[in-house]
Amino acid sequence: MDADTRYELYRRLSEALPEPETELRFDSVFELLVAVILSAQSTDRSVNEATARLFPDANTPEQILALGEAGLKPYIQTIGLYNNKARNIIATCRKLVDDHGGEVPRERRALEALPGVGRKTASVVLNVAFGEPTIAVDTHIFRVANRTGLAPGKDARQVEAALEAVTPAPFRRHAHHWLILHGRYTCTARRPRCGACPIADLCAYAERTVAEEG
Repeated sequence: MDADTRYELYRRLSEALPEPETELRFDSVFELLVAVILSAQSTDRSVNEATARLFPDANTPEQILALGEAGLKPYIQTIGLYNNKARNIIATCRKLVDDHGGEVPRERRALEALPGVGRKTASVVLNVAFGEPTIAVDTHIFRVANRTGLAPGKDARQVEAALEAVTPAPFRRHAHHWLILHGRYTCTARRPRCGACPIADLCAYAERTVAEEG
């Protein structure tokens, strides 16, 4: 995909959704961090249901530490891998209190040093909470980047590097959300909705998917 086509792709996505937002519900940077940790291999809907129970009772590192791991688990037990996530969240809260005064750091290295926080989670927090032009590559973005020809890569890090290299500066801030929402609702893994796709004519995979739909 050439530079002009990439620019037009993002222009159309931005026109369709000028101010994209995460579908995770949160009211503070700490709540966002917890929600993103919980979202690994889980749906945003299931996370929102769990945090709707948790956050009214505990929404600071100190309050979650007071719950303890055993007290946290009942709130999140409907989410996959909740035992490991409870352990990581408690450890992260301890580190936030001990090393950061209870505040979520805005530096990537400090974020990735928190238990349960990898590169993708850190990128989401940096983007959503702090407005950094980071791109967190999940399965949806990986699929869209490869399927469209926007930024092909063999793994998430390759796709991330490619997207950072080719995404025009005016679109870097919201690229993560445009691509993830496009993959979640239009360029789906099965039966992509090419007839409703605003970038179908720019997509390297468009002819094949249209044929499959037809």
